[in-house]
Amino acid sequence: MNRTTAAAARGAKTDLPHVLGRAGMACYGVVHLLLAYLALRVAFGGGEQADQKGALQEAGSTAFGQVLLWVLALGLVAFGLWQFLMAATGYTWVSGGKRTRKRLGAGARGVVVIALGVSAFGLATGTGGGGSSNQAQQEFTAELLRLPAGPALVVLAAVAVLAVAVAAGVKGVRQTFLEDLDATGLPGKRKRWVGWLGTTGYLAKGVVFAVTAILLGYAGFNADANQAGGLDAALKTLAAQPFGVVLLTVVALGLAAFGAYCFAAAWAHKR
Repeated sequence: MNRTTAAAARGAKTDLPHVLGRAGMACYGVVHLLLAYLALRVAFGGGEQADQKGALQEAGSTAFGQVLLWVLALGLVAFGLWQFLMAATGYTWVSGGKRTRKRLGAGARGVVVIALGVSAFGLATGTGGGGSSNQAQQEFTAELLRLPAGPALVVLAAVAVLAVAVAAGVKGVRQTFLEDLDATGLPGKRKRWVGWLGTTGYLAKGVVFAVTAILLGYAGFNADANQAGGLDAALKTLAAQPFGVVLLTVVALGLAAFGAYCFAAAWAHKR
């Protein structure tokens, strides 16, 4: 029976949307590895744009950069579309509120990843690719501040981002991400390593989200959109703290761990 189940699981991976989605998840892992590299450079005095667009620009700076950018762009869009599919019909191995939360998370992830894919297309075609994460966050904050009770809305947005940070940390500590993986595809010690990589990666992402929330909350309390910031600002804020080099290096290694986790999850993720 176990062999039959494993064979069925492997056969399920041949469905084209899921194959493309898994390949796209690997591309998402590549972006995080590049982001970790940029974070390390910032930790040791570099001034690069340490966010997703910066990672894509770094990919485009290599000898075969244009080819890599096109692969990443196509892969990220495929991953985003797969997340929409999972939001609509996936996570059948859980039920009730947990399934609803996972589907909502997949939908939100799909929006973010497709936007990143569009940026990659823009960079590959030379038509742009959007501004930095800092610029996008500041523009969003400025729009909120123009509304009635704008500062309060910005603070509420910061609380929402902080909730995402806490959720990422809890997911990493409790290793609930493992329930979305096919254990038959992760025999022996590999499952333990995937668990360790996922935990480290989600904790690092939780730290980055938490710093982003603090910056956004500070902008709300001071009614100043320029004090908000995205991923780039969050990483550079960490670098500016006491023992910032050590702190940002740890976070960078965590982001690299998440990138490696994406490769394993791309292979073993359930339908």
